[in-house]
Amino acid sequence: MSARNDVPPETLSVELDENGVIVEYNDGREVFYRGVPRTTEDRVVAAPAKDVHVLVTDPTETQGVLLYVNDLSTHDDILDGTGVGRIILDNEEEAVFPGVTVRDTSMRIEVEAEPKTVRGRVFVFVEDEMGEQSYEIVGEKCIGGRKQ
Repeated sequence: MSARNDVPPETLSVELDENGVIVEYNDGREVFYRGVPRTTEDRVVAAPAKDVHVLVTDPTETQGVLLYVNDLSTHDDILDGTGVGRIILDNEEEAVFPGVTVRDTSMRIEVEAEPKTVRGRVFVFVEDEMGEQSYEIVGEKCIGGRKQ
């Protein structure tokens, strides 16, 4: 497999739907992340060998940037046409957006966010061949989708 590089993300159209999150790539294709994201206070830690995608929306929740973390299977040229970004970590941490940090910790990817700094919403999608999980980092503790 050839080496993969970091690819900067571009602004994409986002739609928050009652059944999940829809992101429209710059080439017109769409990806649908199924399910209402579970809320978490400040971080998501993915199990080993999972694909991790981070979506940060703007305050209007109609645009955002999507970043693949440690994705080694998608060729750089494919990402360039979609507007999706990628970051490759090697046992390190990096602030990928203001208020959003990703870490590679012993085969697990950790995404930490400070929503007040972000000013939009932060979603983390964790998936493999067996299924997918969706999370939203909300900052303050939430019950039933409402801040406490």
